[in-house]
Amino acid sequence: MTTQFLSDNEQDIEVAAQIIKDGGLVAFPTETVYGLGGNALSPSASNAIYTAKGRPSDNPLIVHIADTASVYELAKEVPDIARTLMEAFWPGPLTIILPKADIVPKETTGGLDTVAIRFPSHPAAMELIKRSGVYIAAPSANTSGRPSPTTAKHVKEDMDGRIEAIIDGGPVGIGIESTIVDLTSDIPTILRPGFITKKNLEDIIGEVRIDPAIIHPDPNLRPKAPGMKYTHYAPQGELTVVERMEVAIPTDATPEFDSKYYADEGAAAVADTINALYNKKKEAGSRVLILAPEEHRHFYNIEDTIAVGSIDSGITVAARLYAALRECDERGAEFIYSESFKDCEIGGAIMNRLLKAAGQRIIHV
Repeated sequence: MTTQFLSDNEQDIEVAAQIIKDGGLVAFPTETVYGLGGNALSPSASNAIYTAKGRPSDNPLIVHIADTASVYELAKEVPDIARTLMEAFWPGPLTIILPKADIVPKETTGGLDTVAIRFPSHPAAMELIKRSGVYIAAPSANTSGRPSPTTAKHVKEDMDGRIEAIIDGGPVGIGIESTIVDLTSDIPTILRPGFITKKNLEDIIGEVRIDPAIIHPDPNLRPKAPGMKYTHYAPQGELTVVERMEVAIPTDATPEFDSKYYADEGAAAVADTINALYNKKKEAGSRVLILAPEEHRHFYNIEDTIAVGSIDSGITVAARLYAALRECDERGAEFIYSESFKDCEIGGAIMNRLLKAAGQRIIHV
């Protein structure tokens, strides 16, 4: 198969829309990551997505729409809480799970009686959905298990020759996948953390819980949403996260200096551990790289350290994370050591992706 490379102008999006109408697959930008799109109501298109990604067919696909009225066609029931979330966060990086309507094939839902729905805010994504005239099922446009693509170049690395077309819309803005909330139980449940946080949701709808599988992954779980079961986001080298343990600041520590002191001590302990691991592997002749925020690069060998955003801005970390993991592959890293980013903005979502990429390998110091 020859893959067409298209721009995000009106003419090229029309070409891409026709491919979708004809049952083909098109990778396209969203505000989160690049998606791999096909007709969500076509069992053959959904099966083609699984084949292109090398993805198990029990892993549900997210159905992308271009107006909120579509939810009432795709879902059997739309509770008031869903309408509240749609008004607050759509279009945007939130996916909701509802009981599916009969028109949604189980090939799209991974065999489940529920459907995951999202209304993306990226102009090219919205235009593609509108012009194709169908709902678009779209997981991330990478081969299964690889870091998700945040540029068209990343998509090409994984999908060239596997799909009909790739729309190049430049780098995406957010860089990690949408928050997924299950609305089919008594208490709304986050199945995948993302840019929209638990607090953001609770400010709008009250109590929200986090699925235990996010914190303690279950290999025997039948996934209700993308990213719950299988290894995701992984580079080819062995990734390990090094994280400082929580240290209680003494109650008699009055000056602001003391808080900074303990934070600095934690950062230094993490750096010492990473440098020791790095040196041991280097001495054994291995190719080793380090992931750290820009502010901490000076702790390490600069040439072998990849900056992942700023410690003061989780948004920059999220936007850079997958590109950094792919850079590790480009540079042939056999071992990768990463600082933790749990304390930055949207740290929960970032660490969810990073720990999945690491296969839950983590060292506490």
